[in-house]
Amino acid sequence: MSNRQIHLGLLAQPQGDHPAGWLKSRAPLDAATNIDYYRSVAALAEQGLFDLFFIADTPATRTDNLHVHSRNPEYNNRFEPVTLLSALAGFTKHIGLGATASTSFYEPYNIARLFASLDHISHGRAGWNIVTSANDYAARNYGLDKLPPHDERYVKAREFYQVVESLWDTWEDDAFVYERESCTYYDPAKYHVTDHEGKYFKIYGGLNIRRTPQGRPVIIQAGSSETGKNFAAETAEVVFASDPNLASGQRFYADLKSRLADFGREPDSLKIMAGLSVMVGESEAEAQDKYQELQRMIHPDVGIMRLSADLEADLSGLPLDEPVPIEMIPTKANFHQAYFNQIAGMIREQKLTLRQLYSAYERGKVTLCGTPQQITDHMMEWMEGGAADGFMMSFHIVPDDLADFVQKVVPEMQRRGVYRSAYTGNTLREHLGLTRPANRHSR
Repeated sequence: MSNRQIHLGLLAQPQGDHPAGWLKSRAPLDAATNIDYYRSVAALAEQGLFDLFFIADTPATRTDNLHVHSRNPEYNNRFEPVTLLSALAGFTKHIGLGATASTSFYEPYNIARLFASLDHISHGRAGWNIVTSANDYAARNYGLDKLPPHDERYVKAREFYQVVESLWDTWEDDAFVYERESCTYYDPAKYHVTDHEGKYFKIYGGLNIRRTPQGRPVIIQAGSSETGKNFAAETAEVVFASDPNLASGQRFYADLKSRLADFGREPDSLKIMAGLSVMVGESEAEAQDKYQELQRMIHPDVGIMRLSADLEADLSGLPLDEPVPIEMIPTKANFHQAYFNQIAGMIREQKLTLRQLYSAYERGKVTLCGTPQQITDHMMEWMEGGAADGFMMSFHIVPDDLADFVQKVVPEMQRRGVYRSAYTGNTLREHLGLTRPANRHSR
């Protein structure tokens, strides 16, 4: 048996990640903007010894079909994530703090400064999820009619990342000497200008904060297209995967890890965390009943809206109880490649009705219903089968399902020796077993 340790991240949605979760959650009705509530959720995740507390984000809200969107809390009422994580840094001690920030709508200097500051404030627990954004609502908030094509967004993202990484190396680790006797605050020889002129960015300057505790924040990505996987192999240290079964997870894992050598990287320099939701019960039947009750609570408007957004096709006029026509599938995706492929495969292969389709679709993850023993068995199978280094957990109802996991599944993993019994490091890199990168200018 392998002695590999399971890594865990929490996708922290305030009342739960399920579209009907907010209808059953015991969280305050104002949970999405209640900092005291967020502190309690972060504390619960830290009690469960999670590696990472993660905030997904989009810089937009919907501007049409408001009667449909009003039935679903998704991104309609949210804190700006770096601000939120900075507030949580003082109320947690160990858990990593990661957030999404888009290369399509920020400038590199802003990202470099924001996440460097968060890394300092949290004493080395920051992570940046690099995204290119995937909806035109965000584009219109920034003066565009729609997002540029998928591959073009990744070309810009790669240049964006190169600039940010350079800015994070503005100062060598020991540049600031703070010598009052000689009136020397820093060593000028250990300051390095970023002089960059590319297709998208022209920069001559440096970051106005010293190098961070981690050297640089942990780099997170979730790309599954060919372009996205190559970008991840070059730059990412954590990848969120979205494979619905073990075989596809093994293929993705092997494919992405095999690309690392092209960039002079070792396999363990990148951790792949598979998306997973769990429903814990005293028996599998009890857990399945809890899950199916929640599935029945999905409002048809919300179910169809989620499918239409990720398939990039309007399914709203179709009968609920007839199969979705194959010809409704567009020729290609411009937004979320993995989600698009998942829905298209379900339409082609399973011939589901529209109601069955939105009841079964889980947007890049699976829900595992079972006992703590069965859930641990599943995670160990993926770990030992070469499909994951850990799991990005999204709980349907928060705080209830998170509490069940922490109180019932975590002890089972610990009993089997596949999960930590205490934090042994201080930084997110240390939790994940990632090395601290050297400053490129150090001699």
